[in-house]
This record gives sequence, structure tokens and C-alpha cells, in this order.
Amino acid sequence: MYRVEDKYSCTATELIALQSRIGAVLRPDENEGGDEGYSITSLYFDDFRDSCLRDTEDGVNRRNKYRIRIYNNALDVIKLEVKTKQHNRILKRSKSISIAQMKSLMNGECIEDSASREDPATLFNLAIQTQGLRPRVIVSYERKAYVYEPGNVRITFDRNIRAGGRVEEFGQKNISYEFLREYDKVLEVKYDEFIPDFLLQLLELGNMRQTAWSKYQLCRECVDF
Repeated sequence: MYRVEDKYSCTATELIALQSRIGAVLRPDENEGGDEGYSITSLYFDDFRDSCLRDTEDGVNRRNKYRIRIYNNALDVIKLEVKTKQHNRILKRSKSISIAQMKSLMNGECIEDSASREDPATLFNLAIQTQGLRPRVIVSYERKAYVYEPGNVRITFDRNIRAGGRVEEFGQKNISYEFLREYDKVLEVKYDEFIPDFLLQLLELGNMRQTAWSKYQLCRECVDF
């Protein structure tokens, strides 16, 4: 199922105010390890034409992103994901993979798949074979997440977004990062078919800016230029 995904660029003051409001009403994501939330580190891939980056820059209505994601700088959970975006709706295909599979993909090698287009490994393998899919940038940040079951609403507050150009360092503890000079704080609101009015009211600050930019795009620009 495609889900709505709306993004807003925030100042530090706005982010703190909104998180305080939402945290007083919604429960934190049950996967969080503590009050401060958790860290996310993703290795994004692109093909030899940089199609994912160009499609994002051009605002192509339907586009894919390919990534491997870990949490809290640990390799106990490694997620392989293909995220399809159509307008402001997203469909994410995700599965757990092993360290050996992660390293194979980082080296441009295919891994075992189910031959189903719902399997992100199948989509990765196809892109590796036909488009030269390879690692391009590491994206890392801290996240605090809240959930509301009706409508499958998920509200996340991301901060300290940073980029790593040495993609071979992914999965290591001491990665060298470049911090974004702006747009390093973002609110994301995701839901299935509806979001309750009371949540929209809590999220209202008047001057908050909805945006279409992606962390991948900003971090590529940070390390490439």
C-alpha cells in the first residue's frame, strides 16, 4: 500500500516545540532504545547515470531509491530497502539481510532473491545487472518517532543530518561526515488514508515550510560539490 509522506523543513526552535506537543499526546515508537530516540545510517545506491539523483532533482512523479539501513551504528539489524515515490505517496519494500549480503551488494554483486518484484533483493539485483547500481553516499541522522494507530500515522523528527562520501566505511564505527549547513532538521508525517484533525492542529506553527527535497539529494550535493 502506498502511504502519504509529507516533509517539513524546521528550525531548531520549531522542532523542539513540535516534538514537545506531539510527545505529550502520542506514544514513542516501541523500537526506540531510550528517550533520545535512535540513530539511522543509510547507504544509498545509484546507477551509472545517477538516475535516482536526477529524477529527484527534476521532480519525476514516479521514482525509486535504493538503500541499506542500520540503526544505532550496529550491524545486528540490517535492512535492504527499495522506496518508490509517486507524487507525495510512498511504497517501501524492505527485508533483513546478513552482513555477508550487505558486503556483496556494496561490491556490486547480486545476492539471493525470490524472483519477485515485491522482494527488494530482486529489484537491487536487476538494477545491478542492467544499470550498474553502486553505492554513492552515506546518510546519517538522529530520529525521534511517534505513532498513532488510527490511520497508521507515524511522525518523525530528524536532526543532525550528515553525509559521508567514503562509502566503503559504511558499517564501521568511525565514519567521516560532512554536516549539512542548512536543512539539517526535518519533520516527516506519514499515514495511510487519513490523519486526524487534532494532529494537524498540533503540527501547525504557521510558518513551517513543506518541502519536496530528499536527504539523499542534499547529502549527494554535500559530498559531490
